Amino acid sequence: GIDFSGGRNYVVQFEKPVNTDNVRQALSNTFGEATAKVISLGTNGDKVRISTKYRYDDKSQTADTEIEQKLYQDLKEFLGDDVSFSEFTKDNLVNTQKVGAVIADDIKVSAMWAILMSLLLVSIYIFIRFSDLGFSLGAMASLAHDLMWILGAYALLWGLLPFSMEIDQAFIAAILTILGYSVNDTVVIFDRVRENQALYPKRDKKQVINEALNDTLSRTFSTSMSLFVVLLAIFAFGGDTLRGFIFALIIGTILGVYSSLFVAVPVAYDIMNKKDKKEKKAVK
Repeated sequence: GIDFSGGRNYVVQFEKPVNTDNVRQALSNTFGEATAKVISLGTNGDKVRISTKYRYDDKSQTADTEIEQKLYQDLKEFLGDDVSFSEFTKDNLVNTQKVGAVIADDIKVSAMWAILMSLLLVSIYIFIRFSDLGFSLGAMASLAHDLMWILGAYALLWGLLPFSMEIDQAFIAAILTILGYSVNDTVVIFDRVRENQALYPKRDKKQVINEALNDTLSRTFSTSMSLFVVLLAIFAFGGDTLRGFIFALIIGTILGVYSSLFVAVPVAYDIMNKKDKKEKKAVK
């Protein structure tokens, strides 16, 4: 998104549904060498978002008005001859956004640091709480798994779904929310593993972990389904601007359950198992 690359966004509302290819063709010469990306917003087909890097670093007072006039002239065939420029900016031009190159770079660096620091701090917290490197690395692997899958899903589905799927600040907020939710499930399972280990110190570790998973399975699915239903309702009725954000949370909720059960715990078990084998060899 322009939050990270710099550029201009214009959300335009039409009275009737429009074809994005026709709008893109109409704007082919509007911004000179700078191309215009046009995506449909919502399910009605009467709202589009136009993104371009045309003069996005121009700080002159007249630049914004000049570009809006260019948009108005080239979109006239979709607006109708009776729509004036003032009516266009007031009624049809729903939202405008401009991000300069320096600001975009700052936001990009800050977003990367926010994600990396969250992964690191969560891992440190898990290590302090459980005093075991296996739990810490298992949690980090789980969170990294969720992050990679969500980024991959957005990369594959970008432009295919009728709502914004750009990587912007709202997406980063969704990522951090997902990481927090996912690690919560992981901590609950790890806590039960630790309790079972204390209760049955002589029992096989694989059996202890399996019983811990079974003990927490119903809780994991109940809380996840409750959250999933709420997110689905917001996704359906919350409006176009929220759909990209909520879609990331929906994917993250599903991935969070999977990664807690099938990534975090197996990784933790493998690391603890290798540690136990090394300790046994050292004793011999």
